[in-house]
Amino acid sequence: MAVTTRGASRRRGTDPGDHTAPPPKEKQGTNGIHAQVIDMKPSPHIAWQVFKLIICVCGTYGAYITQGLFQEVLSTKQFGAEKERFPHLATLNSFQSWACFIWAFLLILITEKMFQWGSSSSSSSARMSHGEEEENASSSDHPPMSAYWKAGFTNCFGPACGYQALYYIPYPAQVLAKSSKMIPVMVLGTLLHHQRYSVIEYLCCSLVTAGVSMFAGFSGRRGHGVAYPNAPLGYFLCFSNLMLDGYTNVTQDAINKKYKHSTALHMMCWMNFWTGVFYIPMMFVFSHAGRDVIQFCMAHPEAGYDILSFCICGAVGQLFIFYTIKSFGSLTNTLVTTTRKFFSILASVVWSGHALLWQQWIAVFLVFSGLISSSLYKHSQVRMKKRHAS
Repeated sequence: MAVTTRGASRRRGTDPGDHTAPPPKEKQGTNGIHAQVIDMKPSPHIAWQVFKLIICVCGTYGAYITQGLFQEVLSTKQFGAEKERFPHLATLNSFQSWACFIWAFLLILITEKMFQWGSSSSSSSARMSHGEEEENASSSDHPPMSAYWKAGFTNCFGPACGYQALYYIPYPAQVLAKSSKMIPVMVLGTLLHHQRYSVIEYLCCSLVTAGVSMFAGFSGRRGHGVAYPNAPLGYFLCFSNLMLDGYTNVTQDAINKKYKHSTALHMMCWMNFWTGVFYIPMMFVFSHAGRDVIQFCMAHPEAGYDILSFCICGAVGQLFIFYTIKSFGSLTNTLVTTTRKFFSILASVVWSGHALLWQQWIAVFLVFSGLISSSLYKHSQVRMKKRHAS
């Protein structure tokens, strides 16, 4: 009878001393559990993603912090014995656009050549097996060059307003004002679209508004070497920059949603192409800005070197930003670019001697606290919606 009980126990799989294989049903469930554990373990893919993120952060920081220093030099330096200032800071956006276009276009050519060299006969046969229909569908997902003209148009005027503001407010004030992008977005969303925001979002917006106002209130107590001090005009240009950049970002998102095979390089290439095209009549037909800048650089070659360095930094920085958006999404890019602006202010203080008052450091802390909190809150809301949907 004991033998029968032990046999029954073995059949049920409950004998502690039994090391035989479990029943098929339990084995299937156990395999499922192990599969979940394996998925949760770090994989080479995750390590590669972390490595890419580190490269994106370091590249964005290094490029734009260095570019900010050259930008500040061009806006505050007095060139030559006559102590002339660089004319038409807004034209810097034109030079940067053409530099970014050339840089991205060359990278596109290089990557396409590398892809052609690396394609094997097996990959060609695999593509042939998919049929002509899938190939045509794939090609239709690539955005045409004309898809970027709207983003290029607003990108022509937005950054130009930000550069022009450096004639009227110091560089740290310009960086802080341009960081408060959420203020005009929420104001327009409430007034035009009757959009509702949460209490946390209003609190974050209040922190940013208070920080910018506080910084602007104390900035007039010390001279910062700006050409034509005019804080109201400078901040108005900064907020105009934010409004136009907001439309540019919306247009970029629409392109990415419509064309699934849009790449960071193609967006960087053709958006900057259209920006440069729109600048040609503005600089050489409707004004003499282009001629004035060329003559100034011929008289002061060091200004030309500063412009070239500025453009190279901007081209490299844009490449990292577009790649960050494509690889990690807008939240990660927002956090990277937001924290980068804080270090740009810090670099300006150290490099150019813009000593800030302790009240202004509190203002900087308020602005970036509000921005980072807002980004994290939006990310948590998106994750919650996805969880409920699944």
